[in-house]
This record gives sequence, C-alpha cells and structure tokens, in this order.
Amino acid sequence: MSEGSEKKEAPGGGAAPARPMPASMGMAGRGGPPPGRGGPVVKPKNLKATLKRLWSYFGNERKLLAVIFLIVLIDSVILLAAPYLIGVAIDAMTGAGEGGVDFGSLEIALLAMVASYIADGGLTFMQGWLMAGASQRIVGRLRTSLFAKLQKLPIRFFDTRTHGDLMSRMSNDIDNVSNTVAQSAAQVMTGSISIVGALVMMLVLSPWLTLASLVTVPAVYWLTRSIARATGPLFKEQQNKLGKLNGHVEETISGIEIVKAFNREQKAIDEFESVNDELCAVGIKAQIRSGFLMPIMNVINNLGFAAVAIVGGLLAVNGHITVGVIASFLSYSRQFTRPLIDLANLFNILQSGVAGAERVFEVLDEEEEPADGPGAVALINPRGHVVFDNVSFGYRPDVPILSGISFDSAEGTSTALIGPTGAGKTTIVNLLTRFYDVTGGAIHIDGRDIRAYTKDSLRQAFGIVLQDTYLFSGTIRDNIKYGKPDATDAEMERAASLANAAPFIRRLPLRYDTQLAENGGNLSQGQRQLLAIARVILADPSILILDEATSSIDTRTELHIQDALKGVLQGRTSFVIAHRLNTIRDADTIMVIAHGSIMERGSHDELMVQRGTYYEMFTNQFGAVLGSG
Repeated sequence: MSEGSEKKEAPGGGAAPARPMPASMGMAGRGGPPPGRGGPVVKPKNLKATLKRLWSYFGNERKLLAVIFLIVLIDSVILLAAPYLIGVAIDAMTGAGEGGVDFGSLEIALLAMVASYIADGGLTFMQGWLMAGASQRIVGRLRTSLFAKLQKLPIRFFDTRTHGDLMSRMSNDIDNVSNTVAQSAAQVMTGSISIVGALVMMLVLSPWLTLASLVTVPAVYWLTRSIARATGPLFKEQQNKLGKLNGHVEETISGIEIVKAFNREQKAIDEFESVNDELCAVGIKAQIRSGFLMPIMNVINNLGFAAVAIVGGLLAVNGHITVGVIASFLSYSRQFTRPLIDLANLFNILQSGVAGAERVFEVLDEEEEPADGPGAVALINPRGHVVFDNVSFGYRPDVPILSGISFDSAEGTSTALIGPTGAGKTTIVNLLTRFYDVTGGAIHIDGRDIRAYTKDSLRQAFGIVLQDTYLFSGTIRDNIKYGKPDATDAEMERAASLANAAPFIRRLPLRYDTQLAENGGNLSQGQRQLLAIARVILADPSILILDEATSSIDTRTELHIQDALKGVLQGRTSFVIAHRLNTIRDADTIMVIAHGSIMERGSHDELMVQRGTYYEMFTNQFGAVLGSG
C-alpha cells in the first residue's frame, strides 16, 4: 500500500474528511465523538486488577526486583541498628557510675552509627540506580505494546477517536505509569520492611510503648482509605480531560489554515480555555483532596509521639526503662510511622498511575482487525479481476451506505466512480482493500472471495493515491521508496520522472536527500501529490486506486500525469474516483453512484447517448456536449 489512510464516508452516511477538522469548527473528529470529547467519563477500574495486569509487564525484571529487594532488606536491617545505637550512646553517657561516661561503649556506638549511615547511602544509591533501569524497561515494553496495538487496530477505531487523545495515552498516561513504577515499587519494599523491622524492635524494647504507638494505626488506615476513594475518580477524570485538551490542540494546529481562513482564532482560544478550565478545576479538586493526607497524617503522627512520650515518661519515672530506651523507641516509632505515611501518600501516586494505566489498557483491549480466516491463502501474482456480488454495507447497522452493489471489472480494465459526496464511492474502495468488511454479499478477486486471502498479500496488490496525501518525516528518497524500500535509485528516479515530480525535485538543493517536514509541510500540496503518485508508481501494484489523485495539481501538470498514468495503467486494473469528468473520459466503465446504488454504468459515449445523470453532470461542468458526436 502506498498510502496508509484515506477519506471515507462517515458512519452517519455523509463523507468524513481525511483528517479531523479543527475543534473550533465544531467537529470532534471523524465518525462521532470519541471518548473524552463530549462523552461520559469512564469510571475507574478495579485497582487490584489493574496493578495485577501491570505486573505482567515486569517480565525478566522480576529477578532484578528480587535483587533490589535483597538490597532493601540489608539496608533496612542496617538502618534498624541506628536507633538502637542511639540508645546505647545515650545510656553510655548517663549510666557509668555517678554521672560518669562509658567512653568505650560511646565510641563503639558512634563508629557503628557512622558506618551504618555510610552503608545506607551506598545501598540507597545502588537501589535507585537498579530501579531506574528496571522501571524504564518495564514502561518501554508497555509503550511498545501500545504502539504495536495501534498498528493492528482497524480503521474504524481511528475514525471514532481524535489523534490528540491517542497521543495523550501514548505520552502522558505512559509517563504517569513510569513515575508510578519508579517510585512505588522501591517505596513499597522499603516501607514494608521498615514497618515490620521497626515493629519487632519496638516490641523488644517495650511492649507497653508499642501498644501506645499503635493507637494511631486505625486512624491512618481509615484516612488513607477515605482519601483514596475520593481522589481515584478525580485522577481518572483528570486524565480524560487532559486527553480532551490534547485532542483540541492537535486538531486546531492540524487545521490552522482553516481556523485562520474562517477567522475562528478567538473561538479556538475560547474552546481551549473552556477545556483548560475544566482540566484545572478537576486537577485542583484532586490535588486538594489528596493534599489533605499529609497534614492530617502529620497530626496523627504527632499525637502518636505524644502518647509514646507520656507513657515512656511514666515508665522511666517508675524505673521500668531507661532514657536511652525511650530515645531508641522514639526513633523506631518514627521508622514505623514514617513508612505508613509514605505508603499512604503513595496512594496518590498510584491513583494517577493507575488512571493512566487504565487508559492504556482500554486501547490494548480494543478489538483488533479480524484475523485471517482458517485456510487463508496468499494472493500471488494477482491478475486484477474484481467482482462485487450484491454487496451491502453500513458503518452503523441502522444506516446503510451501500445496497446491492454488483459489477464486474475485468483484469486490465479501468473503472471510474463518480457521484455526489457521501454517495459511497470511497466506501467501495474501503471494502475492496478490506479496511472494512462487507455486511452483505461478497467481493472476489481472481475468482476467490477476498476474505479467503491473507490481508498482507491482499493489500500488497493495491496501490492507492489519495486526494489528501500523507508524507512521512524523512527525505524525499525515503518517501518515494516507502512502498518498495529495496528499489534502486534508478528505479526511484524513473518513478519520479513518470509522475512529473523530477523537475521540482531537481530544483531543490539536496534533491532526493531533501528533508521533509511533518507531512511534507515544506512542499506545496501539488508537490506532495506528485510524490505520492511517484510512490505508487514505484510500488508497481496490480490494482491501482486513484481517489481524486490530481485534484491539487494544475491543469498543465495534470495532463502530463495523465499521459504518464496511461503507461502505468496499461495492463492493470484501476479504479478512479473523480469529480473532474474530463479525467475519466477514457475509462472502460464509468459508474454513477448515488444513494448507495449504481444508477448508471457504461463508457463515456454510451452514457452521453443515454442523456441521464452522467450527461447532466458532464454538460454542467463543460457547458456543452463535448465529444458526443
């Protein structure tokens, strides 16, 4: 295939544009409003289910996570020794004789503390270094899966979603997942070990003080659960609003010429501000509600410290524990409560990351193009004999587009499709290339139903040139060779000459090595179309489809291209969609499509004699009957 996208009739029956109109023009994209653009906000999925699915992307990193866990375990054990050493140091300064100092114990305790903190720094760095690499590889696999999925989705999927929303899922949502994986995985391991280790040490030092410090745990659990429930839907809505905003920006920039031509700049700004305000509003709600967590947690934490201080003071007065034990316990208490606070705060990160993961998984769960049927065979050396047998189709079941279309195009013949916009001309091409499958009847190529062929081999038989051409970033050479990467430079230059693109290419400083901007933005529309025609000529397809292929080219250049195409079309089956009727006068068969049916068919001379719809269209264009004899 020489083109990867094309205009088509919209699901509602009218012709949809080949690229989305800007949002400021009142359009939301092709084929209906996509999710997040006027549609309802999708409720968040189950947190556990999403995390479990995300875990499946860890792959070989699970072994590395085990190594990281071991490092975290060693680091936590080292850190657990520090509070105990603090208590030993304090008791060494207060417990040797009458106000004496046990310098030997004090020196050992201080040296051990310094060693533990140095070891902690080294292990923390190693842990962060390993986790950063693991998280990026995990997210890289997720990003690759999403991009690969997009290549397998049917055209119908892209017709009902804005490009901006898909880009938001590919970038913003995956970034949220990346941040979540990088921060949460190590933090969960560190926090869990710290909580368990600190609790054990607290029980060893004083069960009573442990009981006093645990009074605040139910409050922490209740607060975390309440805030997580409140912020989860808000973070999900925030991601949807962000996708909606990106969609508006992408559409407006893509259609900036239309926006300016209709003087709709202010309207575009107003719509942007409206969507941006919605995003800001939901973002503020999410941040404020999640922001409640830390201040309240600090209050609860301080209350726990107060309880420990009171109980510890009473125990110390009665001689049950020493001051050093109280000091150690307070440090352990902080090591116990701080991870609880961090893990509670982690829910905010998880909510945002899970919201992004859900939006990614929504795309991954979309139904792909139907697989090749059992026993599908490759279309080898196609002759190009095309038969439509009572074909019916509708983008929606309740809105038929084509009804009972039947025709036979022998190999090597040219068939022209004409008719009003939305009549179903491009839909016929979409069905022929299996961008969509028929809902009734069948299409045959070389005597076999096209559904019996593998899609790859079927589409390799076609070459398509569209009215709205698309060029990829890269050189002119890369774009012409897109459909045949192994072509020689001589073959490429011959194709460019046949398409009449060689003259303007030779005027460029770097000629075929000239870098193109996005979609060939540094070329005129006519030049882009010439390159698209050169691309399909080089691909050398058996069946050629020209969908208004010369609509953006001046009349003189069009005549040169028509002469070139005569040679290219020789011996090939071709389908030409055109509104300039002079371009299809030489077609073997001209079909007038209207209301989803074939109203007239025949050669130019035959249709002119009939004096029907084609006759009226032709005479309206040229003001006189030309060549009718």
